[in-house]
Amino acid sequence: MNESVIYSSENNAKEKWQTVWYSQWEPAEKTTQYAHDCYKYHFGTCLDKNGNDTTNWNIEDVDKSTLPDFSLLVGGFPCQDYSVASTLSTSKGLEGKKGVLWWSIREILEEKKPPFVLLENVDRLIKSPASQRGRDFGIILACFRDEGYTVEWRVINAAEYGYQQRRRRTFIFAYKNELNYADKMTHAINYIAEYGDELHRTSIAKQIYSEGFFAKTFPVEVVDAKKIKIEKLPKGIGDLSAHFKFAFENSGVMRDGIVYTVKTIPSYDGKQITLGDIMDTGDVDEKYFIPEEKLYYTYPEVTHSDESLERLPKEKRQTWQYLKGAKKLPRKAANGHEYLFSEGAIPMIDAEDKPARTMLTSEGSFSRTTHIVKDKKTDRIRLLTAEETARIQGFPTGHTQFCDVDGKVVEMPTNKRRFMMGNALVVNLIKDMEKTLDAILEDE
Repeated sequence: MNESVIYSSENNAKEKWQTVWYSQWEPAEKTTQYAHDCYKYHFGTCLDKNGNDTTNWNIEDVDKSTLPDFSLLVGGFPCQDYSVASTLSTSKGLEGKKGVLWWSIREILEEKKPPFVLLENVDRLIKSPASQRGRDFGIILACFRDEGYTVEWRVINAAEYGYQQRRRRTFIFAYKNELNYADKMTHAINYIAEYGDELHRTSIAKQIYSEGFFAKTFPVEVVDAKKIKIEKLPKGIGDLSAHFKFAFENSGVMRDGIVYTVKTIPSYDGKQITLGDIMDTGDVDEKYFIPEEKLYYTYPEVTHSDESLERLPKEKRQTWQYLKGAKKLPRKAANGHEYLFSEGAIPMIDAEDKPARTMLTSEGSFSRTTHIVKDKKTDRIRLLTAEETARIQGFPTGHTQFCDVDGKVVEMPTNKRRFMMGNALVVNLIKDMEKTLDAILEDE
């Protein structure tokens, strides 16, 4: 889901955090908006300051000044191209190439000036684009700098902290420089002005591995301060877009336009939740089971096919054995160049004693990345149920079952539930972050 969810810090009877507004719009959907309607089912209708419900609008069309006041902005946004025209030197003139959600998030920062921000993106964000590594992430950091924020980031694999999916995501935590927390961090890391000073490096290292937001939530091994890379962001966003290139590591801090980054190693020795732990143990609907003729086109132990001389018949290629097996087949490029394509085999049945693989929006479809499991009750081969896909992301059972469509509660189709979960994140990580964030807000 391309979401920008906003929370306030006001308590209510049931939850410490109250959702005051959210934005969920799926441009590919023509007649339905199931993800939005699932939000509405859980959070209700959230009106803007003018009394209008704009939660299902394209966020680019929403007047950001009409949003309710809030303490925390939470958002996930597509990893696309954040380049801008090189002649533009001020943030007011920025124009993204593809109209991506980041620019709407930046508009909210400018208009609403939330004290805290928590964002999520794919792990490759810090290295994109391939032609100018680190440029996109540098633009995002510079936008925060220009709005008076300090930023921490960490690339986190949920499975490395005991959770049920091997899913790597970049998390960004930003906070206004005038907050008590910012002052505390400044003193905690003994912030001094001398650029590149050894004491400065040591202090920044402590924020990354012991004192900062992510360090308090997800422990890592002690950082060698000498390995911290330091880089100053160009002042102009346009200049940054045109020329900036930097090898960001999986952890770091940006303060006053100076980037400090270093590779961290997770430190966790607790329980490991596996795919088998979240699977159904009782009766499973027949629709999830795979017919024998769709599983194999030959003996189960065959894990590869060679079509370099002749293609297999269509019915054999439309089996899971073929899809997940190793292949060799001729292909022709757009320019007419002929070549031999090959790919290796992946396991037909996903291991129950390990965390699940990263789940994609294609989950459940006839796709090489779809999970296939052995049913715990019958030992038959099947796809994951809609409930299992939710549990892989850490959602409670039944979370995606119902939607509020124009005031009527309806069930969400199975394929839409899977799509939503492929687009979601491991919410266990957010629950852990909430504990740290709650302590931070109590001091404000």
